[in-house]
Amino acid sequence: MRSRYSAFAVGDEAYLLRSWHPDTRPPRVVLETGTRWTGLEILGTTDGTAFHSTGTVEFRAHYAEGGRAGEMHENSRFSRHDGDWVYLDALTSG
Repeated sequence: MRSRYSAFAVGDEAYLLRSWHPDTRPPRVVLETGTRWTGLEILGTTDGTAFHSTGTVEFRAHYAEGGRAGEMHENSRFSRHDGDWVYLDALTSG
């Protein structure tokens, strides 16, 4: 998760695509050029160790856009694909 946040922060579309599961990966990632990512808080995790094939990361990512502060809150699912942890999708509340 931290590496994906860093990739968003520096605009590394190639890494974001490589670290996205092929079943849910979009053809490209549109990065907002006016967004400056300012911090990441990991709020919780489930599974995701060397003994698991799936896991979740709940996080809050802080950003500034147009002079205003904002945040993105998500509970993301990750899974192993070809030995690597990759982003699968976001869990929805419900």
